[in-house]
Amino acid sequence: MVAREKETVLTAPSAAASVVTLGQVRFGNSLPLSVIAGPCQLESRAHALEVAQALKEIADRLGIGLVYKTSFDKANRTSVSSARGIGLDEALPIFAEVRESFGLPVLTDVHEIDQCARAAEAVDVLQIPAFLCRQTDLLLAAAATGKAVNVKKGQFLAPWDMANVVTKLTSSGNDRVLVTERGASFGYNTLVSDMRALPILARTTGAPVIFDATHSVQQPGGKGTTSGGEREFVPVLARAAVAVGVAGVFIETHPDPDHAPSDGPNMVPLRDFEALVRNLMAFDALAKETLKAGSH
Repeated sequence: MVAREKETVLTAPSAAASVVTLGQVRFGNSLPLSVIAGPCQLESRAHALEVAQALKEIADRLGIGLVYKTSFDKANRTSVSSARGIGLDEALPIFAEVRESFGLPVLTDVHEIDQCARAAEAVDVLQIPAFLCRQTDLLLAAAATGKAVNVKKGQFLAPWDMANVVTKLTSSGNDRVLVTERGASFGYNTLVSDMRALPILARTTGAPVIFDATHSVQQPGGKGTTSGGEREFVPVLARAAVAVGVAGVFIETHPDPDHAPSDGPNMVPLRDFEALVRNLMAFDALAKETLKAGSH
């Protein structure tokens, strides 16, 4: 009987919300661009508050919705010796402080079923890493919290395959889903971004689509025991994605990415973040104005 009920849950059709609201931040494919940004790894309370304050000030100046992103555990590091993070117990009060001090919605990754309910106590969005996007029990546990869920498309999936992933989430009764494109595996240690995936994701899932500009330039395992990256192409791909039309852009940023414990080669220096986002907002306004005019 339990197996039958579980099968029913996974096959029942259900629609994702076209707009996901997180406090004052709204994600929708036809709405003005919003941003998910922050350092790859949660390094310390002081570091988290420093970056969150800087991002809050930038978002206020630009008038753009921003969700603060950081990870308490990088469980899929290339090497066993790589720094993983401070852990969930230490991270929870820091997440809560960022929300309270700056009024920013907070996003963090979860890797295990038991992490979902605990992380949901202090964050607004649970993120499913790309490698885990088909892990049914993890998806259901994240959705069961009632929090918004951002699920990254696996590097091994076609964009239309994400419809099944989204149905797993929405069939549990939670329609607050974001889907994120972060490139597809292309040979060894390389990703390629197919911009066709963005409208396909929007059409096949019905969910707001996010483009991950920093992980799309990652070179997985490209340095042997760590991943490489081509930071110079972050603005190039971000502009291309925004020109196509997306709900949001995911950009990891750090005051000193060359000395960051993870994903430094593909993170945007914090000093360059505001100019990049300002540029993307201009592209977004033109793209959506054009798309709107073309629909009449």
